[in-house]
Amino acid sequence: MSDDFAFSDKTAETKGFNPGLIVLLVVVGLLLAFFVGNYILYLQAQKTLPPRKKKPISKKKMKKEKLKQGVSAPGE
Repeated sequence: MSDDFAFSDKTAETKGFNPGLIVLLVVVGLLLAFFVGNYILYLQAQKTLPPRKKKPISKKKMKKEKLKQGVSAPGE
């Protein structure tokens, strides 16, 4: 008689959703909503915000760039 009770108890447990699955689905759903929302806000910001201003280049960097582009190293 105890075997029949244990068997019926196992079948009762398998009915319904697994609690771990429910938690997993909720967490994945929240993460998905978070990332989709951030992407939508990012796209909206790209349309409305003005482009960033570039930092001014220092004179040292300008000299280095000019040397790289045009003038060969001495002794070549």
